[in-house]
Amino acid sequence: MANQSFKNHARFVPLYHYFASTAILALIIGACINLFDALNKHDGLYSASLICLTSVILAIVWLYSRVFALKAQDRAIRAEENLRHFAMTGSLLDKRLRMGQIIALRFASDEEFVELAKKAAEQGLASKDIKAAIQNWREDNYRA
Repeated sequence: MANQSFKNHARFVPLYHYFASTAILALIIGACINLFDALNKHDGLYSASLICLTSVILAIVWLYSRVFALKAQDRAIRAEENLRHFAMTGSLLDKRLRMGQIIALRFASDEEFVELAKKAAEQGLASKDIKAAIQNWREDNYRA
């Protein structure tokens, strides 16, 4: 596996991001078509409505399972980077930093982390700009 960098740090899980999302979308579309067909024929309405409802519930569970995991991961990253900043400077990260900026800062090496965090807070840098400014990339291979 190649070393992680700005160009290749995004992580996609094909089964989750591509297959599952496409399959759930196809299921919802098919379930809705089945429901409208049952409405027109006045037959099998109960089954069709249950299938449609189940497909919508599945989509909600699929979406929130990822959202909740990312929120927990964000909290852990904020705590880790606050601790890292505190260990280096004796103070917590600047309160002006947004979560996306803190997530981007986790890739900065210790040598450039403090200065880049200060610059990000003062200039309101976007997370993409923070990542692009990193000279010595610190890999994060433990994320979900």
